[in-house]
Amino acid sequence: MDKRFRIAGISAAIIFAIAIWLSPSNPPPIPEPMTKDGNEFVQILATNLEKPWAIDFADDKIFVTEKVGRIRVIESGVLLENPLATLRTANVFDGGLLGIAVHPAFDKNHFIYVYFTYKNDDILWNKILRITESDNKLDDAKTIFDKIPGSAYSNGGVIKFGPDGKLYVGTGSASDSSHGPQDIQSLEGKILRLNDDGTIPDDNPFLDSPVFSLGHRDPKGLGWDDFGNLFVTETGPSKNDEINLVKAGGNYGWPDLECSGNGQFIDPLNCYDPAIEPGGIVFYYGDKMKLENPLVLASLRASHLFNLEIDEDGVKSQTSILSGVGRIRDVAVGPDGYLYLITSNTDGKGFPDSDDDKLLRIVK
Repeated sequence: MDKRFRIAGISAAIIFAIAIWLSPSNPPPIPEPMTKDGNEFVQILATNLEKPWAIDFADDKIFVTEKVGRIRVIESGVLLENPLATLRTANVFDGGLLGIAVHPAFDKNHFIYVYFTYKNDDILWNKILRITESDNKLDDAKTIFDKIPGSAYSNGGVIKFGPDGKLYVGTGSASDSSHGPQDIQSLEGKILRLNDDGTIPDDNPFLDSPVFSLGHRDPKGLGWDDFGNLFVTETGPSKNDEINLVKAGGNYGWPDLECSGNGQFIDPLNCYDPAIEPGGIVFYYGDKMKLENPLVLASLRASHLFNLEIDEDGVKSQTSILSGVGRIRDVAVGPDGYLYLITSNTDGKGFPDSDDDKLLRIVK
């Protein structure tokens, strides 16, 4: 089969048609790059990753989590054979080793934070582990936050350091019938805000609580614009995926609200029906790439990397800047000013090639 990358601008209406066409009920074969090295637009940096979920950077290193429990290291463009660490994680469909965040002062402390699902006495939980890295190996590990309710299908899992230096964590709803996301005492369905040692910041919106916002179903991406506004992507139960502008103390309605509200909850900026299964997001303000708008969104079911025009009133436009690589789980801006992304074709929902999954870099 003749397979190729395709980089193009597509109108929002066409994109939604594509999202329908790419639904699991009508799956197309996944294109490959024109050569094993990619093409002039996209470079392949690593192959044969197993269920990769998130990426982050430190110096000349790229760290990639694999849901099976491994933290992989790409150093100076080479995927190292030995993982930095292999963690014992729960083998559930939407759990395992998920988010990763490199400490802003990594050059001094070598801290890496990961979020993962585990099982204790047949109960699923999620925890945040702080790893100390040394020469691409685990030197020390400490649990800094624990007992986040887990499930087989919605664990959230995204963790990022914000511009304020705090650690933000997206947690999932343990089930679609659970009202934990509406309970301020529960860690389900929340955006948490933590100090880098796992303690609670004094200026959080709820007294002595790690909760920053509530009423979320399954956060998968976090990103800040250059004004400091926080955006989150969330997957819906079968449709009604959302992009939300997160306000301190805000309630986004799950499970009582999907997509539009009654004034009691905060409405999303955008609601996707049919679903696109959004992944990671990032705001791009570099000068290496010419994008119409700063917000870049990875999508799994829609299998596109989208560029969105968005403000506090909602999404104004959405175009595709990359397709043809299958399911896209995460996207990030590297220290070199280029976009990096990971595919997710081995996650049980995709159609993997023999060398999937991949870490890619967009260079034009």
